[in-house]
Amino acid sequence: MAKKLSIGNKLYLSVLSLFLLFAVAFIVFQQYREKQYKVETLNLRLQDYNNQMHEALVSGGKNNAAWLNNYLTRHAIRDLRVTIINKDGRVIFDNVSTNISHMGNHIRRPEVRQALNKGNGSSVDRNSKTMGHDYFYSATYYPQDKYVIRSALPYNVDLAKSLKTDQHYLWFAAVIILLLTVVLYRFTHRLGSNITKLNEFATKADHDGKIETDELVNFSADELGDTAERIVKLYLKLQRTQKEQNVLKRQLTQNVAHELKTPVASIQGYLETILENPKVDENTRSIFLQRCYAQSKRLTSLLADMSMLNRMDDGEQMLSIEDVDVAELIQTVDKESQFALEQRNMTMTCNIPPHILIRGNRSLLYSIFRNLTDNAIAYAGEETTITLEGKEVGNKWHFIFRDNGQGVPQEHLARIFERFYRVDKGRSRKMGGTGLGLAIVKNSVLLHGGTIRAANLPEGGLKFEFTIKK
Repeated sequence: MAKKLSIGNKLYLSVLSLFLLFAVAFIVFQQYREKQYKVETLNLRLQDYNNQMHEALVSGGKNNAAWLNNYLTRHAIRDLRVTIINKDGRVIFDNVSTNISHMGNHIRRPEVRQALNKGNGSSVDRNSKTMGHDYFYSATYYPQDKYVIRSALPYNVDLAKSLKTDQHYLWFAAVIILLLTVVLYRFTHRLGSNITKLNEFATKADHDGKIETDELVNFSADELGDTAERIVKLYLKLQRTQKEQNVLKRQLTQNVAHELKTPVASIQGYLETILENPKVDENTRSIFLQRCYAQSKRLTSLLADMSMLNRMDDGEQMLSIEDVDVAELIQTVDKESQFALEQRNMTMTCNIPPHILIRGNRSLLYSIFRNLTDNAIAYAGEETTITLEGKEVGNKWHFIFRDNGQGVPQEHLARIFERFYRVDKGRSRKMGGTGLGLAIVKNSVLLHGGTIRAANLPEGGLKFEFTIKK
């Protein structure tokens, strides 16, 4: 089976064929132009001689053969043949033929016909019926004297050489074509090499082949090479992201299984105790059922948080977008949290404008402030104060959510937004948290075009500083 040509070779051969076709056409055209120029130059020279002879005839007043031959002997060009023809085509003088009576009528000779019609005419490489070999003819018609003066040079080797195109030009053109061919080859080879490498990369990627990072440096330094390099880097980045996502999914699955295991086991244990001991007293039965209900609420909360995170993972296009009054949402969160705040002797202060209109998803915006509040209630400590501030900065709203509680140990601060990450695992489960609240907060902020960071306050407590795009 014949080996297929690479894209670089195909491109090179295609462009080279077009280039050579153009070059050959250009050279042929230039040769034709050069030859025409030389022919025209020679014709003008002979026309000038015809005019000089006509002026001599007019001033000399003689047109007999002896006078004409004498004039030509003194003024003629070497090997020049001069013929005088009347307007009817009859030859009245010829310095080469001694018997003009036997010469045929010249009315149909191309150069004579052109001269009679246009004033002058020429004919290149035409065979003379009288002399039997080729001549270059140039004829001029003088209507006042009613005759045509025709001069002719034998089309011999010398004349052919003088009319031949310059060979130096051909050699110059050949060198230029060679240089351009080399440049074209280097260009198409580099271009084709990039395309081939990109195609090989695409084939590997399509078949889940191993992509080496070293392949990036093999692309040539041009626009296509830069584009190809960016494509490979983007693929590798996506590949790494996919691997990281797969790791996160496995971790998430393990964490979900672990988080579900405890409440499910508790519910199962309580129910088994009740079923296996039908004579258990009503007070114990009630306590066990209350604990089952509490664990079921924890499961419901966990599943709801997981559902919300999955929606955010699907992207913004899966969420409903509307104009949301965030100030109203914050008021709702404040009202819903009053009972929990009172139980822990905590207070919440909101220093925000009366109307904060944001284009976004109502449920996610609500989850930001609700989860931050719940987190503070759970971990800030009793008798603390929660403060929420908000102001407009450019095309974003800037919020600061802080408390004067115990803060977070510095070694844990960078990981508090991770899913299922807990600073105090035992206490978190006791408080009924899912370990997903702050992860939901961060993802919600990011989906609304903002950023978020957490920091411990010098005077004590924890601060969340975040922005949300209008």
